[in-house]
Amino acid sequence: MKKPCLLLYIFSLLFLQPILAQQPQKPTSSDIYNQIEKLNFLGSVLYVAAHPDDENTKLISYLSNETKARTGYLSLTRGDGGQNLIGTELRELLGVLRTQELLAARRIDGGEQFFTRANDFGYSKEPLETFEIWNKDAILNDVILTIRRFKPDVIINRFNHQTPGTTHGHHTASAILSFEAFDKANDPAIYPEHLKTVSIWQPKRLFFNTSWWFYGSEENFKKADKTNLVAINTGVYYPLKGKSNGEIAALSRSQHQCQGFGSTGTRGNETEYLEFLKGDFPKDKNNIFEGINTTWTRVKGGETIGKILTDIQKNFNFKNPEVHLTKLIEAYKLINQLEDEHWKKIKKQELENIIIATCGLYLESAASLQNTNPNGEISLKLEATNRCSEPIEIISVDFLNTVLTEDVKLENNVPFKIEKQIKIPENVPFSSPYWLNEKGTLGLFSVTDMNMIGKSETDPLKLHWKIRLCDVTLDIYKNLVYKFNDPVKGEMYKPFAVLPEVTTEILNKVELFPNNRKHIVTVKVRAGKDNCKGDVIFDLPADWKVWPKKIAFEIPQKGGEKTVTFEVTPPSYPTEAVAKSIAVIDGARFNKRLATIDYSHIPLQQVLMPSEAKFNKIEIETRGTNIGYIMGAGDEIPESLRQMDYNVTLLSPEKITSENIKDFDAILIGIRAYNTVEALKFKQNTLFDYVKNGGTMIVQYNTAGKLVTNDIAPFDLKLSQDRVTEETAKVTFLNPKHPVLNFPNKITEKDFECWIQEQGLYYPNKWAKEFTPILSSHDKNETPKDGGLLVAKYGNGHYIYTGLSFFRELPEGVPGAFRLMANLIAVGE
Repeated sequence: MKKPCLLLYIFSLLFLQPILAQQPQKPTSSDIYNQIEKLNFLGSVLYVAAHPDDENTKLISYLSNETKARTGYLSLTRGDGGQNLIGTELRELLGVLRTQELLAARRIDGGEQFFTRANDFGYSKEPLETFEIWNKDAILNDVILTIRRFKPDVIINRFNHQTPGTTHGHHTASAILSFEAFDKANDPAIYPEHLKTVSIWQPKRLFFNTSWWFYGSEENFKKADKTNLVAINTGVYYPLKGKSNGEIAALSRSQHQCQGFGSTGTRGNETEYLEFLKGDFPKDKNNIFEGINTTWTRVKGGETIGKILTDIQKNFNFKNPEVHLTKLIEAYKLINQLEDEHWKKIKKQELENIIIATCGLYLESAASLQNTNPNGEISLKLEATNRCSEPIEIISVDFLNTVLTEDVKLENNVPFKIEKQIKIPENVPFSSPYWLNEKGTLGLFSVTDMNMIGKSETDPLKLHWKIRLCDVTLDIYKNLVYKFNDPVKGEMYKPFAVLPEVTTEILNKVELFPNNRKHIVTVKVRAGKDNCKGDVIFDLPADWKVWPKKIAFEIPQKGGEKTVTFEVTPPSYPTEAVAKSIAVIDGARFNKRLATIDYSHIPLQQVLMPSEAKFNKIEIETRGTNIGYIMGAGDEIPESLRQMDYNVTLLSPEKITSENIKDFDAILIGIRAYNTVEALKFKQNTLFDYVKNGGTMIVQYNTAGKLVTNDIAPFDLKLSQDRVTEETAKVTFLNPKHPVLNFPNKITEKDFECWIQEQGLYYPNKWAKEFTPILSSHDKNETPKDGGLLVAKYGNGHYIYTGLSFFRELPEGVPGAFRLMANLIAVGE
């Protein structure tokens, strides 16, 4: 996690190119000045909400960059239950992607990022349901632990704890937990195990970040009593950055790319409102820190430090910041003597980085390889350049308890470079997201180490540079990175990773067995080292037959891959099994697959997950052969359809003609296609003609707003916010004799068992008489929702609209979802 004093520099790089967290920091004089301003402010604020992208980046940016407060965002979840507009990552991998998008956002707006162990299990309408699945006590534990560690003077909730049922249940739950934690964090009887590493803490005040939206309209908000509200003008301009706060906030929010939150910057006055909930109400309603001592006099022995830093701030030399080095060193010595361990640790780290920046001291620790495995050897390249007039000495550079170099005097502007071979110890853990290391529950990730709870990501390997400057010793920790030169992009950096010697992957995550014939199952083996050889074992329950029992592999080069195939014969009866692929090298077993997440706006992510697949022996019949599929926001349904033995062709809307689609047995439209695929609005008549001439068109869910065309169906159809979030909700058949419930498979209530996360979303709530509603269901204490599956005859063909969550159920191998989809495709037979 980046320290606040570094973040202000980093976001300036974003105005020029996409940032990667591994890129060396090269602060300008303006960056150093901003860091000194922040160093001279001793106040903290914690913003609390439920998901990535819930946070108000305008307020976070303002508090960090204008107020200069240490500003944190606590997102209770990592957003695992959302959708993905830029790729096919869902569930755990989506959570990893959204975690990194949050970190990218914080590098821009200057905040720090924290999480709880809450697993985003999907949409929830009521906080009581949320707490049942999350385990309220566990998440409250994590919220209080974060407060005790961060010690915020002010807490700001994004949502209203008093209005359950009016928004996402996770949203309200986050506010309820924050409201409870405000007082409980100061009670030593609450989670006393925390007190081994942190102390109790009482924040001064709690707010709810309200707006006109929570009042129903801008007109209602204008009329509302604002006695209890604090108003903050966040529309400030930062001359040293050349950006308004609104522009910085937009850049931050635009990092949430997988959720489609690209934002345009704003300029000019903008007011944020905070509703007071608990603590001391500020007398100055424009200053949330009013009455809170945020100067250095806050800590015993801090007054002199404050005077030194204030003098530097008033007389800062932008042309030559080095002139302040002597005073900065003086302040550093005084900080080292502080009794207040909390502020001592924070401000010491901030000042160390300011001193390094003031000296123009460049330190880099780069590996020759992007990854290796435990016991693997790498070449480390160290570089240090002193660009100030003061002599600097490298006392030592230490990596994993190995001293790489020591006693090096750095002359002015003369680079020191050295290369060392080093072996990675056998006990170094793999570089994979820590919260996925153990199997959790539907609502809670399994993290047993209290020191890891709340962290954004797994700690990278670091090199410890011990530096002597003037008469003080600085301890600088630099992430080990992989550095290389791209012929087009030039100097590039990626995270360094420790990975297993070998990984395997079952290529089909779901394998359907609609009859008793054997399947050829393919397993990919990837070498994590040179001369990688061993055996692959395919593990299934005893009633499944696998041949051969093991297959030898030999891969000469690291990164090389080989595929092997097994013959699998299912039992004669319907059943489900988890298949596992395991590589064995010299008796050691490796049971992980390697998933890579590679987008330009985040650092490369390499995620280790169990190498497993779901095998289903199911009773299913299909009709038709050729399916056309138009991708929307990204899903894995085409592969699921291939598992059903359909020939699937991905169609580009721009190239659709009446002639080249006429022979498809059905055309499926991917999720949110009418929200994201602009070209579709020009092809509706062509698609409707296909239906009129006897084709079947199946449209999956779209959100109610921002459609590329309102004519998504040949008849009137109005989308809504209606959804059924309880995957176990009872399903009633409104038209039990309709073909989609009877041919070629007889659909029963049993086919809606084992659904995951949600039954469906964004159902239509109004439709033309030509549509026949097929199903009805509803969440607890709600009215029936009949729009989940609508079928209309149009000409000689059929148009189907469904909000059912096939995009979740099919990739998870839910048998009933496959059977129902087969019937939808066969409706014209």
